[in-house]
Amino acid sequence: MLVLVLGDLHIPHRSGGLPAKFKRLLVPGKIQHILCTGNLCTRETYDYLKSLANDVHVVKGDFDEVSTYPEQKVVTVGQFRIGLCHGHQIIPWGDMESLAIVQRQLDVDILITGHTHKFEAFEHENKFFINPGSATGAYNTLDRDVIPSFVLLDIQKTTIVAYVYKIRDDDVVVEKVEYKKP
Repeated sequence: MLVLVLGDLHIPHRSGGLPAKFKRLLVPGKIQHILCTGNLCTRETYDYLKSLANDVHVVKGDFDEVSTYPEQKVVTVGQFRIGLCHGHQIIPWGDMESLAIVQRQLDVDILITGHTHKFEAFEHENKFFINPGSATGAYNTLDRDVIPSFVLLDIQKTTIVAYVYKIRDDDVVVEKVEYKKP
């Protein structure tokens, strides 16, 4: 089962759209679920994601114009409970202990957050934490040189393989991170 994890697109405010090299990879019919950390900004960007997969889950970022997205959401995919939260509510932003508190509150195996525009994936206290970064490479208040990235999760029983797609030196680079549910 393939799950696209992305966020912080900031279209059209900070970016004109997804990089063409990413768009060529993201084709309809290949992905079963999309989990988005927010800051799509417009309804058109949401509609684009809906064209890629029927099952799209989005949480509200601090720049989203659509006000109906929830602040947090828990989605079950296979044997995994996955929590989604944009991340601007987590202080300090991206802090491991603060993220672990949200993970425990939501009672999830995986917590996906954004806001920092920087990819991260790590295990902490037998749980998995993912920040897909910014799929468009949109700048944030702390960094103007953001590396565009998104994550594709391959979920099989109790194992997740996270494929991280980044654009470096005009090439798409793929890295792999694995998590096994205890």
